[in-house]
Amino acid sequence: MNRREFLTTAASAGAAAIATTRILGAQAPTPQNGEATPKKHTFKLRYAPHMGMFANHAKDDADQIAFFADQGFTAFEDNGFRGRPKEQQEKIAKALEKYGVAMGVFVAADNAWGAPTLTTGDAGARDKFLANIKESVEVAKRCRAKWMTVVPGTAADNVPVGIQTANVIETLKRAAAIFEPHGLVMVNEPLNWRDHPGQFLRYSDQAYALMKAVASPACKILFDMYHQQVTEGNLIPNIDRCWDEIGYFQIGDNPGRCEPGTGEVNYRNVFKHIQQKGYAGILGMEHGNSKNGREGELAVIEAYVEADRY
Repeated sequence: MNRREFLTTAASAGAAAIATTRILGAQAPTPQNGEATPKKHTFKLRYAPHMGMFANHAKDDADQIAFFADQGFTAFEDNGFRGRPKEQQEKIAKALEKYGVAMGVFVAADNAWGAPTLTTGDAGARDKFLANIKESVEVAKRCRAKWMTVVPGTAADNVPVGIQTANVIETLKRAAAIFEPHGLVMVNEPLNWRDHPGQFLRYSDQAYALMKAVASPACKILFDMYHQQVTEGNLIPNIDRCWDEIGYFQIGDNPGRCEPGTGEVNYRNVFKHIQQKGYAGILGMEHGNSKNGREGELAVIEAYVEADRY
């Protein structure tokens, strides 16, 4: 599953009667008239849609941001933002500012989900990664981002795990030194082997140990609840164990990687726990829609209204 392309809806079609009853008439504010419409929902946490999640309600980038801001979402994330043309980046940044929406993560380096890179100790791979990190500083400034996703890459064949770990720590320390003066944070994401076989970073405790070794405010964990449910479950206790090193959350139910309520995770309890612990950061909605079309998009909104009701 290529997350850079993970902006499509699930294949199943059907009506979402409850969602339609509550919010079917929702329309994006018209950017040209400068009039803000009342927010339809007030969420306790900062859930962040991605571009394309509500494409049946608004096609243009700015109009999509206007639509989900109108629904009450106060954040946005875009894995592929760094690779977008500068003009598009600036247009998105202006829309985020106009509608009072915070920027969440984008992917900071090209090695994500690819071949062995940080694990091998190869100097060329390390230099390329660090060049991407330096480039991401300017991109982050453009959209007022604070967090950027990184992954170490796949495990290296015939390299002892301890050596791989040391190689990753060394590179992350160098990257953290680039981010620290700017107040930026790279969030390291463990990935499940069902969707991303062979990845070096899989477990929450493994990520926690890496963060303690790097020991920088610029290097934290991205706790993707979909990936961690697949890999290890036990979400709330593992969140508690890793709490002081978690910088960002992402969401997706399992199975299916769609909106809360479509799988086995009790997201109402998870969100309540995170909110009661005082989390003020962003939770990326990095999942698909379980149903197609406008009604499927409204069902996503309704799922967050329900999960946020505690």
